[in-house]
Amino acid sequence: MVTTGTRVTPNISRDGAGDGPKQPITVLADRVLVQVGQAEGERRSRSGILIPATAQVSRRLAWAEAVAVGPHVRTIKVGDNVLFNPEDRFEVEVQGDEYVILRERDIHAVASTRIDGGTGLYL
Repeated sequence: MVTTGTRVTPNISRDGAGDGPKQPITVLADRVLVQVGQAEGERRSRSGILIPATAQVSRRLAWAEAVAVGPHVRTIKVGDNVLFNPEDRFEVEVQGDEYVILRERDIHAVASTRIDGGTGLYL
């Protein structure tokens, strides 16, 4: 998979079979395409207690990396880590990789190394 600006170029053909030419995917409007890390399984609490992947945690937000952004996204760039509610998402599979499509307004926080002067508010 190649990420170029706002385009993601997976190895899929027009019919999705994966044996034809690459077809670029452009994320539209205020959408953000993110890839959730594989650490969504078991985890440990600060005190060392193992929490199984099947345990329900109410209203827990999740982190993911932005791999493509739409042209109307103002505050998120490719490579940023974003915090979102896992219940407010649309999942998509491209060439065996799982992605999540979010609206920019559904993202609660952005973690990145760059510092910009934006307020992050919609005006």
